[in-house]
Amino acid sequence: MYIAIAGNIGSGKTSLTEILTERFKAKAYYEDRNNTYIGDFYEDMNRWSFNFQIYILGSRIKQTIEIEQRKGYIIQDTTIYEDAHILADNLHHLG
Repeated sequence: MYIAIAGNIGSGKTSLTEILTERFKAKAYYEDRNNTYIGDFYEDMNRWSFNFQIYILGSRIKQTIEIEQRKGYIIQDTTIYEDAHILADNLHHLG
């Protein structure tokens, strides 16, 4: 079983992932918090959004490959689809 959690920042995705992971004895996959561009990105989004998104994309691709090879219960906090269809689109519209 694979469950993906989607939602805005601060909406409780991580908390829900933790609850479901415990309930189903699942393997949890979380958003990579070690993005080396995150500080730069929040200081100057116009300059660093591409670098930030490319880092996220690479991280999410690695995670997706690992998930596809796993069996059992999997809960994922934020997916590659949100990165591509929500975050990247929003950053593009912001300029």
